[in-house]
Amino acid sequence: MNAILMVAAVAAGMGLAPIDTSPDRVKTPLKVDLRRIGTLRPRAVSEIRDSNWTLGCETIERGYADFWQYAGYLAPLGIKTIRIQTGWARCEPKPGEFDFAWLDRIVDFAVAKGLNVLLETSYGNPVYPGAGGWDLGAGFPTSNEGLAAWDRWVETLSVHFRGRVRDWAMWNEPDIRNPALPGHETAKSPEDIARFNVRTAKIIRRVIPDARIAGLSLASLSPELFEKCLAAMGDDVKLFDWFIYHGYTQAPEAAYRSVVQLKAVLAKYHPAAKMRQGENGCPSELATKFALSGIAWSEYSQAKWDMRRMLGDLGHDVESSVFTICDFNHAGREINRKGLLRANEGRKVVAVKRAYYAVQNVASVFDADLSRVVSPAVTNVDASVAYYEYRTKAGRPLYVFWTCGEPTFVKSAANGGRRVMAVEYARPGDSFATRPTVFIAKGEAMSEPVWVDLLTGRVYELPASCVRTVDGETFYLDVPVYDSPCVVTERAALHVDE
Repeated sequence: MNAILMVAAVAAGMGLAPIDTSPDRVKTPLKVDLRRIGTLRPRAVSEIRDSNWTLGCETIERGYADFWQYAGYLAPLGIKTIRIQTGWARCEPKPGEFDFAWLDRIVDFAVAKGLNVLLETSYGNPVYPGAGGWDLGAGFPTSNEGLAAWDRWVETLSVHFRGRVRDWAMWNEPDIRNPALPGHETAKSPEDIARFNVRTAKIIRRVIPDARIAGLSLASLSPELFEKCLAAMGDDVKLFDWFIYHGYTQAPEAAYRSVVQLKAVLAKYHPAAKMRQGENGCPSELATKFALSGIAWSEYSQAKWDMRRMLGDLGHDVESSVFTICDFNHAGREINRKGLLRANEGRKVVAVKRAYYAVQNVASVFDADLSRVVSPAVTNVDASVAYYEYRTKAGRPLYVFWTCGEPTFVKSAANGGRRVMAVEYARPGDSFATRPTVFIAKGEAMSEPVWVDLLTGRVYELPASCVRTVDGETFYLDVPVYDSPCVVTERAALHVDE
């Protein structure tokens, strides 16, 4: 029995929602006029050297989710890094008395399963006057007593996990505030955020010299805010290996104009550091609170959105986090339905969503052994199709693409006021209607080309009638495309169960 089947059996034995390992684990209305030859085989963490992905395992420290309800689903998903919020208020319930037992169990479990842990230092601790609040949007520690206690907390945390955890992140979303929590009276300025990040990073770096530290963790995509924070850091900007942004958009692709600007800002201040998308996800139903609320999402559109964010981030060379592994019940608000797993009000996992399998398919195909092609061989892609090209270690081409909106024409100052084709981005929906497109690639045809629907994992043969090579160019004809990521590649480039 392979690792994924073993986990499914264990989950079923524990009364948890089992992982479906059947070839048709995701059923959709998709119909294409191609011969199906198999299904992508999921690859567990132990089968993948490395990848671009991080998986959110947030809110455990506040009791909104139960790690042990979803622990068995982590390794089979195929994402090797998990994000954990440490929770100062839970770890130090009384001044000077630290209790890491709950967090030790989680970190040790993760390490034993081959998972890399990213620990986040937030939030504050109300047992000290002026030490900030314990939940999202809380204020930083501001009093002398509170700041001294924060310093002790970060040092104690770093010492405790030295040798087990190398990757660290700063206070989550410091650029938002919650009026219901201490320290909200004034918004945090860029200088406040920079100063607090530097203060925290210096302690971690002193305790763990080879730590890899992600700075800022901003909710915003604002290049202006980002630049003000970096400028305020001065030379201390070099303490950080990454800088994190979040920034939810209805259409994932709508974020990338800002991402390009963020990368340009970072290149001015710290060219060796990288941008990291640290928290993005999509609800699986209509929500009234949290990011992307007020929209009639479904499990289908959630799965499409998550894949489009993952693969768009990969195509823009930024590390990418999937938010989140499991629905969580945010006290006083509502259940946040961005999880890949469905949980009830009691925090029990009751179902595996379609997005879990979709993300599993992405993790199976897009690992660190792929390299992105900066100057693609395919040159005729229209503006309404998001398109990225990769090569396997063996040199096989891999094209990933999806429709991201409708083509339009806008006036371009850079082109003397002439109209140029652009795209009006659209969020993914519940339609499974495809349209044909054509890819013209330099070079010879693939020997055994296939088309893959990443949502279902189904693999189809591209017949000879769809492939033509003329004068050193190969035409891939009548290739289906819709608002969910698809792949064209060699059959041998994939892990397929027939």
